[in-house]
Amino acid sequence: MNSTNAMNVPDFSFESRPIRVVFRPGAATTAPADEAGRLGLRRLLVVCGRQGAHAARAVADSLGSLCAGLHSEARMHVPVEIADRTVEVAHAAGADGCVAVGGGSAIGLGKAIALRMGLPLIAVPTTYAGSEMTSVWGVTEHGVKRTGRDRAVLPRSVVYDPELTLSLPPALSVTSGFNAVAHAAEALYAPDTSPLVTLMAEEGVRAMTSALPRVAADPEAIGPRSRALYGAWLCGSCLGATTMGLHHKLCHVLGGTFDLPHAETHTVVLPHALAYNAPAVPEAITALNRALDTDNAPHALWELAGRLGAPRSLAELGLTDDDLTVASGQTAAEAYPNPRTVTMGGALEVLRAAYQGQSPRAEALA
Repeated sequence: MNSTNAMNVPDFSFESRPIRVVFRPGAATTAPADEAGRLGLRRLLVVCGRQGAHAARAVADSLGSLCAGLHSEARMHVPVEIADRTVEVAHAAGADGCVAVGGGSAIGLGKAIALRMGLPLIAVPTTYAGSEMTSVWGVTEHGVKRTGRDRAVLPRSVVYDPELTLSLPPALSVTSGFNAVAHAAEALYAPDTSPLVTLMAEEGVRAMTSALPRVAADPEAIGPRSRALYGAWLCGSCLGATTMGLHHKLCHVLGGTFDLPHAETHTVVLPHALAYNAPAVPEAITALNRALDTDNAPHALWELAGRLGAPRSLAELGLTDDDLTVASGQTAAEAYPNPRTVTMGGALEVLRAAYQGQSPRAEALA
């Protein structure tokens, strides 16, 4: 790049999201009540998944008389029947707000309540999914996951407590971290990216990928957990500020149609989606290379996943060879922004590589 080009600033638009963030160890049992008071809320329904019920109970107990009930029915990909039932529970409890405690499933359910009822949402993440920083909602009905954006689902407050992530099993910590990295990676080449997003994305990837090996080695160390949660916040902010591309579309199809596990699917697909897009986005790949200290970001992510014991093939997650054609057809059928044109053949190429779990090195350098 010559000196003249180096001085250029790209055209961009950036909209700041009005979310208050509280980040500190121990915040989960103090901040939700404080945030409820700040928002003028008096009857909060706490929602969570069954696996996150212990943390949610601690949050509910800390709310005292502000807690209108605890509903632990959140499920992956937010099935519409679960959303319907939770809205009924919120109505019956007379809730004027919602606290979602958990990962993407719990926060997704909280967003469904916010969308349907207009209730303010307070998010208390226990994983690195990042959806707490976005206005994106998703509901699965008849095997198809529908997503959209609406300001109504944007949490009013997000409480990040690294201590809540100490109980996140190392394997799930790793895949949840890769889920976060995917947000930042696609934000780097999103059509609505900006210089600020680029800074957040690169730092988010650097923070998360440097923390994950230490989290896996010593899951009870608060330092690496804090750094991973910091990375998740940055990556989630990138997701909230931009429009995602091929990688996220593939994962929505695989999750909504084939019920594949969310974080694990992101982990498997990401290196291959990046390899497919790499020829069209050299600057994004350069930023990822810097964050990962490598000269081949797709391969480095694939190698890191394997080194940390994460799945690296869709076959491991239960997808069959016959499913690949169906998934590629669904992926290519809908228009969405991506730096490289996605045909059914192109989608099938990515899916087959992810299904087989092969290294994406050759694709990335093609």
